Amino acid sequence: MRLVPFALVFAAWTSPLAAQDSPVTAVISTFEPEWIALQADLENAEETVLNGNRFISGTLEGQHVVLFLSGISMVNAAMTTQLALDHFDIDRIVFSEIAGGVDPTLHIGDVVVPEQWGQYLEGVFARETDGEFALPPWMSSEFPNYGMMFTRAVTVLSSRSAEPETKFWFEVDPALLETAREVAKAVDLVACNPENACLSKAPEVVVGGNGVSGMTFVDNAPFREFVFDTFEARVLDMESAAVAHVAYANEVPFIAFRSLSDRAGGGEGENEMVTFLSLASKNSAEVVKSFLAALP
Repeated sequence: MRLVPFALVFAAWTSPLAAQDSPVTAVISTFEPEWIALQADLENAEETVLNGNRFISGTLEGQHVVLFLSGISMVNAAMTTQLALDHFDIDRIVFSEIAGGVDPTLHIGDVVVPEQWGQYLEGVFARETDGEFALPPWMSSEFPNYGMMFTRAVTVLSSRSAEPETKFWFEVDPALLETAREVAKAVDLVACNPENACLSKAPEVVVGGNGVSGMTFVDNAPFREFVFDTFEARVLDMESAAVAHVAYANEVPFIAFRSLSDRAGGGEGENEMVTFLSLASKNSAEVVKSFLAALP
């Protein structure tokens, strides 16, 4: 029996795109509507299943890509992103999906591209003493609290530093952000969903500012106001900061596009997500395709 060198077997198994000379872009979605929309234009598709997760590689808008779903919430997003980085030769990460709007100047349907992301629900539930909540004396926070909730930065272990780093904000890659600024000037977004429910204002792409992520779906107006005032956040979701954290630790350029499907509790009446999920997903997919086409 002829033995095949293990290194060759491992390389072939882990990276279907390893033979490509041009950069490989991971394009991550959270929900299926956008993931399916992106697959419609994918050429030379090839599927790989790893630990039950489907990764579809191919060519999209002239770029070699790996499409996959993050799963909902922080742990799922971090786990699938690291899984992808371990098995594919990924050069940059593009995350795209819906989110809740925090900045009151933004509207449902807008696609927001923050320049940095923080994990705003990472923290401490403090005890109450004499009518006030306070952290233990050996802890601190750079942000004001929301009742008993205090936000804390996270510790990052990576080859970037010999010592553990403490970080709250994870920055988007500057070159990718500049490309997004150029794309924002030209892309057209839809204003009506397939059921012909239409927005009162034409959506647009907004680049810059802060985004925050946590494990909780937010549909609460007072908390939304706190997040805007405290973190100057334009948008909140349940995955992006986790992916930004993984990208930072692996030294892989990262950017996230988030299309607003609701106002995180700031709208009149019930949450708007179900009504505008399809519209937001379509807008986010269109922006991502335009972004990929504009990459060098």
